[in-house]
Amino acid sequence: MKHIINALPKEAKDKHIENKKYFDKLKKKTPKNLDYIMQEIHESEFKKTNCLQCANCCKTTGPLFTTADIERVSKHLKQKQQQFISQFLKIDEDQDYVLQSVPCTFLDNENACSIYEVRPKACREFPHTGRKKFQQISDLTLKNVAICPAAFNIVEEMKKRLPL
Repeated sequence: MKHIINALPKEAKDKHIENKKYFDKLKKKTPKNLDYIMQEIHESEFKKTNCLQCANCCKTTGPLFTTADIERVSKHLKQKQQQFISQFLKIDEDQDYVLQSVPCTFLDNENACSIYEVRPKACREFPHTGRKKFQQISDLTLKNVAICPAAFNIVEEMKKRLPL
């Protein structure tokens, strides 16, 4: 898995222009059955992919924490929200709460999440390839293919199944 993760940024960069053109066309001419096909591709990929073998998302990027996430996680950790914020979060350039540092504080040595049951929405939905109106998040997907081997594979399968 380590060699796949190490090669991923270069592979994603090599495919970036091709993928960008593909997503631009997808936005202009969205197939009616896109959500159905994406859900199918997403589910198929995650039957083969074990995130615990990788956890590259947790090691290289931090999720956005919504107010609901902060409330849920701080309660789980038996902390006041302000204590949780000051201990673990900072405000980024978009004025969103994000982790103070990566890798994620809550990632253990076995690539497991110590707050998995109450993890942020951004973590639960990552890499966001199974969501409805997928074409609306193409910029995010272009970033995620460089981080997540599953996202990379999903986009490659998508291009095969939905040639534009």
